[in-house]
Amino acid sequence: MKRHAQTLMILQVGIDFVLINAAFWLAYIIRYEFRFPITVAEANYVAYTEYIPISLLLSLFLLLIYRIEGIYNYVRGRSWLEELYSLITATFTGIVFLVFIFFFFRPQFYSRLIYLYAGILIVILLTLSRVITRMVLGRLRQRGIGVDHALIIGAGEIGRAIMRNVLAQPDLGYHIEGFVDDDPTKAVIGNFQLLGGTDQLPRILRQHKIDEIIITLPWHARDKIVRIMVDAETTGARVKIVPDLFQLSLSKIAVDAVGGIPLIGVKDASISVGALSTKRVMDVLLSIMIFVLLLIPMGVIALLIKSTSEGPVIFKQQRVGRGGKLFTAYKFRTMRVGADDEQESLQHLNEASGPLFKIRNDPRMTPVGKWLRRTSFDEFPQVLNVLRGDMSLVGPRPPLPNEVAQYEEWHKRRLDVAPGVTGLWQVSGRSELTFDEMVMLDLYYIENWSPWLDLWILIKTIPALLTARGAY
Repeated sequence: MKRHAQTLMILQVGIDFVLINAAFWLAYIIRYEFRFPITVAEANYVAYTEYIPISLLLSLFLLLIYRIEGIYNYVRGRSWLEELYSLITATFTGIVFLVFIFFFFRPQFYSRLIYLYAGILIVILLTLSRVITRMVLGRLRQRGIGVDHALIIGAGEIGRAIMRNVLAQPDLGYHIEGFVDDDPTKAVIGNFQLLGGTDQLPRILRQHKIDEIIITLPWHARDKIVRIMVDAETTGARVKIVPDLFQLSLSKIAVDAVGGIPLIGVKDASISVGALSTKRVMDVLLSIMIFVLLLIPMGVIALLIKSTSEGPVIFKQQRVGRGGKLFTAYKFRTMRVGADDEQESLQHLNEASGPLFKIRNDPRMTPVGKWLRRTSFDEFPQVLNVLRGDMSLVGPRPPLPNEVAQYEEWHKRRLDVAPGVTGLWQVSGRSELTFDEMVMLDLYYIENWSPWLDLWILIKTIPALLTARGAY
C-alpha cells in the first residue's frame, strides 16, 4: 500500500496542478468574459496572459500548503468530509495570503472577485476529482488491486472488531489473509480462517504474502508481542499494534483531555437514548411516506398471491426484537401453507451457516413466492412493524427464537437495537455472507450509528434490490 500510496500521491498532485489552473481560467472567463456580476469597464480589462504567472504561482503555493496540511498523506478511513474541510481551509488560506501580497504591490490592477471565483471553483473541481478517485479505488480494491494483505494476531473482541471494520469498509484497502490465535477452537470467524498459533508465525509469513501484521493481543502478552515483531522484521512486513486497554473494545473508549493530560474512559457501545429517539422519528416519517407509495404495489402483490395459491396473503411469524422481546413480524406469504412443519425434513439441504436456515431453491416456495423472495418484495408489510415500533427501517436482521437460542455470547449484542427491514448486511451481500459476517456487520452498525449511516444504507438498498444479489 505504501508504494501504491506514493504513486497515487504523485498522480493526485499532477491532477490538482492541472485543475487549479483550469479553475483559475474559468474564474477569469466568468469575471471578464461573462462580466459577472457587474460590467467590467474597458479600462479595467486585463488580458489572461497577465494572469498566467499568478495562476502558476497560486498552483505551486496551494500544492505546498496541501502538502503541509497533510492532504496528500494516505490516511485509512479518512472520510471525504474531513478531506473536504481540509481542502477548503487550505485553499482559502493560500488565496487570502496571495491576495494580500498582490494587492499590497498592485492594488488597482487585478480583480478581487477573480480570486473568490477561483477559490470556489478550485474546491469544487478538486472535490469532484477526489470523489471520482475514491470510486475508482473502491472498485479496484474490491477486485484485490492496490490492497494490503493483512494478518490479524489475536481473535479476541478487538481482533473481531478489526475484522468487522474491514468487512464493512472495503475502501480501507485491506485484504485479511486470516488470523493467528493460540486457541484452536477459533477455527473460523466469518470468512476468516485460523492459519495457526503464534509459534507458527514464521511459517505463516513464509507461505503467505503479508504486507501488514495487526497485533490485537492482550496487554500482558508483552513477550509474545516482542517475538512477533522480530519475526515480522525478518520478512519486511509492517507491524501495527492495537492498544488493548485492559480488554476493552475500542468502540467503548472515550478520550478526553484536561490541561493537555489525556483521560481515557469507558463509553456505552450501544446507541444512546437520544440517538434512538432520533432514529424513531426518522423511522415513523419515512415509513409513512413509504407505506403510501407502496399501497398500490402491495395490493397487486396480494391479488397475485391470493389467485395463485391457497392460504393467507400475509405470513405471520414470531421474531426476536430489541432486548430479546418477541414480536409478530409480517411478510407476504412466499411458501405453501404448513411450510414450517417441513423444515426438519429439509435440514440436509440447508446452505446457510450458523443458526440460519436457507435453501437457494426451496421446494416449499410458490411460483409467486420465488419472485417475491428474489426481489425482496415479500418484506413490504414489515413497514407496519416499523410503524408499530417492533422494527426499524435499518437494523440487524430479525432473528427467530430458535436461532437466538444458538447464539454465542458475542452474537447477542446484535439484540441491543431493534431489527431492521434492511441493514448493512443486506447491502453487503445478504445471503452470500456467513452468519458470523452478518453479525460483525451488525455490530459495526451499532457502534457507528448515525442518521447519515441509516440514509446511506437506505439508498444502497435500492441497487441491492434491483440486482437481487444474494437474495433467496
